[in-house]
Amino acid sequence: MHRVPTGLLLLAVLPCASDVARGQPFGRTPAEYQNEVLDTLPTMRTPTLGGKQFYEDHLLFRDWRIQENVVMGYFRLLDGKNNRHTFGTYQRCEDRLAKIRQKHHLTPHRGKAVILMHGLAGSRSYFDKMARYLEEKGGYTVYSISYASTRRDVAAHARCLERIIDRFEAVEELNFVGHSMGNIVARYYLAELARKRKRVPPQRRIRRIVMLAPPNNGAMLADRYGRNQVYVLFAGASGAQLGERWEELSPKLAVPSCQFGIIAGGGPNGGGRNPLIPGDDDLVVRVEETKLPGARDFIVVPAVHRFIMDHKQVQEYTLRFLKNGHFVSEYERRPIPR
Repeated sequence: MHRVPTGLLLLAVLPCASDVARGQPFGRTPAEYQNEVLDTLPTMRTPTLGGKQFYEDHLLFRDWRIQENVVMGYFRLLDGKNNRHTFGTYQRCEDRLAKIRQKHHLTPHRGKAVILMHGLAGSRSYFDKMARYLEEKGGYTVYSISYASTRRDVAAHARCLERIIDRFEAVEELNFVGHSMGNIVARYYLAELARKRKRVPPQRRIRRIVMLAPPNNGAMLADRYGRNQVYVLFAGASGAQLGERWEELSPKLAVPSCQFGIIAGGGPNGGGRNPLIPGDDDLVVRVEETKLPGARDFIVVPAVHRFIMDHKQVQEYTLRFLKNGHFVSEYERRPIPR
């Protein structure tokens, strides 16, 4: 994670302090003052870690992304190698990106795209192997989204997803591959689209969804430890929504109207991996918790929750479903009736 130097933060706060001393109203938030100060500073290409739990994508364009630091409130522009090119206000980052696009004659990606959504406490780097596989074997344009999964609730994550997709004007077909809570975010997003009833619903572009280890019925493990202060500190509002607040969240989630398939992780002999939860499981989510009526296909693989997207067979199943609507074959589909 890239940190703003303490001196810059002091410079950002001083204007606020001087306004208070003169008895003048703020007019702007401390974060806006901070970003105005940052906008006046020169920037140079600086390596970063690409954004983990404290950064959220606001715009994706080819290999470029504009991210917000959800704690400090400033924005930054990263290239495909996670080098930071500028920071400050969103407008400053977008202006810099516009100059880069013009200089290098960059046009938006067209055709078919896949959006990858990591889960709780994850990062987009979790999907690196899957992204390469889908690009090389499937010919898709792949966008791996970074969102602050432990810092905000599911509704905020869905707004992040909507903001990004709304800028994909040239993409003709969208597909999703979500891991764990990433699928819950996608379902909330789809429900919001239905509620807003947009004139040209973006969901018409959404063709297929592959859910990897999704807690489609909440997570017993999250519910069991939901009141533990260590868990609350680690998992934040989203973690609580998967556990003790699931009954509040569940009615706000859509069942996708497009074709979707579910890949659950289980034990090698169907006996489960975690002795703290009953039934077959992937250490975190039970197989039964992944099921969602309406799924076109369902399959269980011997995989651990965190690494299910790196499983070679899972990658093959995912691509096959995106292309053909089944994991193994049309005749061996295991749909879950509505």
